[in-house]
Amino acid sequence: MDDRNFFGTNNRSENKLPDTMDVFRRANMDHNGADPGDMYNNGGSENSIMSEILSWIKTIVIAVIAAYLITRFIIVNAKIPSASMETTIMTGDRLIANRISYYIGAPKRFDIAVFKYPDDESILYIKRVIGLPGDKVEIKSNEIYINDSTEPLEDSFINGSMDTPDALYTVPKEGDSLSEYTQYIKDTDKYDKNGDGLFDEDCYFMMGDNRNNSADSRYWRNTFVPESYVQGKAIFRYFPFNKMGPIKNKFN
Repeated sequence: MDDRNFFGTNNRSENKLPDTMDVFRRANMDHNGADPGDMYNNGGSENSIMSEILSWIKTIVIAVIAAYLITRFIIVNAKIPSASMETTIMTGDRLIANRISYYIGAPKRFDIAVFKYPDDESILYIKRVIGLPGDKVEIKSNEIYINDSTEPLEDSFINGSMDTPDALYTVPKEGDSLSEYTQYIKDTDKYDKNGDGLFDEDCYFMMGDNRNNSADSRYWRNTFVPESYVQGKAIFRYFPFNKMGPIKNKFN
C-alpha cells in the first residue's frame, strides 16, 4: 500500500498551531469582539479631535475677549449715518476713533471727536470741537469768533458757507454754576450728579463741518458735551477702501 495513501497528504501547513499573536488577540478581544489594538487607535483619534475642538474654543474665547477690551478701552468703531460732517467725512464712511487720546489729554479745538449725544446718551455723534471749557463762542454774520477775537475762526474745512443766526455761548467749565446756563441746559442731572448746583466737569461746544446740515450744539436741548461723554478722537477711515487712510484733524 502506498504510504502516501494511508497517511494522506501532508497537512502540516493546514493544521498548524495558531500564531502566538493571533491567540493573544483572540484572548484579549472584549465581549463585543473589538480588537484592543483598534480600541487603542480609535481612542487616540478621539483624543486628537477633542484636543482640536478645545484649541478652537480657546482661540475664539481669547479673540472675543480681546475684541471687547480693544473696543471698550482703546478704539471706537463707527459708521457715519448722516451728512453733518461732509465733505470731511462722508455718509456711510467707517472709521476708528482712538480712546487713548483722551485718556492722556483733553480734547483740543478742531479735533474730530466721537461722543455721546447729550440729549440721548445711547447714541454716538461725531462732530468737530469748536469751543473749549471757558471759551466764549460768538456766531456773528455767519462767522465764528472765539473769546472776543477780531479774527474769525479758521473754517477752510467746512462744506460751503455757513448760514446761521447770530448767537453767543459761554462754554461751561468744571465748578461753574448751572443757574447761569438754564437757557442751554435742560437736563441738569447730566451735568450735576453731585446735586450741588455746579458743573461736575468741563464741557465742549461741537459743530459739524457741513454747517448748514448739522444738528449740533446750536440746536440741542443740552447745548454742551461733558468731557466724560467724549469717547475718542477720529484717526483712521477704513471704508470705503479707495479713501482708506488717516483722518486729518485740523492743526493736530
